[in-house]
Amino acid sequence: MSKESWREKRIEQDVQYPDDAHLKRVLDQLGTLPGLVTPFEIDRLRNQMAEVADGNAFLLQCGDCAELFSYCNPQQIEAKLKLTLLMSLILIHGARLPVVRIGRMGGQYAKPRSKPTEVVELPNGEKRTVLSFRGDNVNGLGLDERVPNPDRLLSAYFHSTATLNYVRSWISSGYADLHAPHAWSFHHVQSEYLQREFSRITDSIVDTLDFMKTVGADPSSDANHVLNTVDYFISHEGLMLEYESKLTRETEKGAYDLSAHTIWLGDRTRQLDGAHIEFFRSIRNPIGIKVGPSMSAKQLIDTLEIVNPDYEKGRVTLISRYGAQKIDDLLPEHIRAVQATKHNGKVIWCCDPMHGNTVSSPLNPSVKTRIFADIVKELTSSLRIHSAENSRLGGVHLELTGDEGVTECIGGSMQLSDEDLSRNYLTYCDPRLNYEQSLDIAFILSEVLRAQRKGAADVSDAIVNALAHSIDEDSDSS
Repeated sequence: MSKESWREKRIEQDVQYPDDAHLKRVLDQLGTLPGLVTPFEIDRLRNQMAEVADGNAFLLQCGDCAELFSYCNPQQIEAKLKLTLLMSLILIHGARLPVVRIGRMGGQYAKPRSKPTEVVELPNGEKRTVLSFRGDNVNGLGLDERVPNPDRLLSAYFHSTATLNYVRSWISSGYADLHAPHAWSFHHVQSEYLQREFSRITDSIVDTLDFMKTVGADPSSDANHVLNTVDYFISHEGLMLEYESKLTRETEKGAYDLSAHTIWLGDRTRQLDGAHIEFFRSIRNPIGIKVGPSMSAKQLIDTLEIVNPDYEKGRVTLISRYGAQKIDDLLPEHIRAVQATKHNGKVIWCCDPMHGNTVSSPLNPSVKTRIFADIVKELTSSLRIHSAENSRLGGVHLELTGDEGVTECIGGSMQLSDEDLSRNYLTYCDPRLNYEQSLDIAFILSEVLRAQRKGAADVSDAIVNALAHSIDEDSDSS
């Protein structure tokens, strides 16, 4: 096995470029460029993911469904970082566990499609069949930009570089300092319930830090740098194998894909005999695998045997995405299948409550949305099922945006309705949780994890439902 052995396999979601010579020139250039991340950083994440697998940390993976090159600006990068830090702070307070933060950013430019073409309607009412939009690193949204262009791979690299450079600078500049949580942005949150809960958490943090200083354990000293900064890792779907391969470097330890700290396999590219599985098994990065209704228990175990034959703890994150109506029928079987193998205790179970709950807007069937109640139901059902099966939910995988006032998902503490979608629907891909809806999820998770930490043997339906409804009830009474 080598990092090039994937070329002998069938490639799903492959892109057909019109000029092979042009593609080769671009790929040759990519192969000479520095990696976006380092093997040392990837190994650091490997260690932290092992802690998640052991139940000593919690995984928060979140960001845009797919990035546009235009998202590479200070305002939008900062907004996602601030929201991630707020959510992780809330989770840490409830779970009393470190949070491993992984962003869907700095490379999430590719987009799998079920069909190679789509029908669009022109301003004059005429309908035209065009190549599907595959993401900014393949082609453009404009009808005159649909032909795949290899130069976009270079643009993806440099936009990813700029994004990651800004992330590192922003975090190292003290914006993640826990000594000033009251300064963190919460100004545009409308819910009085969320305002009260966040004030309660920040007051508790300030009080604890003040106590530590009083007894001589000064939390502001250099020795306590963990309170002043955080680790933040980047990830994307490993869809474009030519791109991933050209940024993979061989070391004494093995091959590292330096396009990101971790990449994941989607539903459309995890064929056992496919090129993507072959590439993923060749790299030392922690990897994710989307697990949904189309995956049988046998396929799940066969996949794990291929990508993690040495049963490395934390190497594989199983990102479950069933849908609120299917999770009770499917997740228990998958959990039991893993428990019956040597992979038990080695994998991380992570809930993606977004992808299985995409529906059409009743007012406008061409618009995709997600119902917040369905998202909460799948997430809390996952917690309940894992508890009942003597398993552990180790993380959550969310599509969200830090941009203010976005209206793409229905419900949450803002009580968004179907009529609200047209007010500020910005995504060109899948609908994302907005700022307040993301915090809603963080508080619900925090309370459930807190209950488990306090000794709850399982997460009962009554507790889950009370948590899910408390935000709406508070919002209604405010």
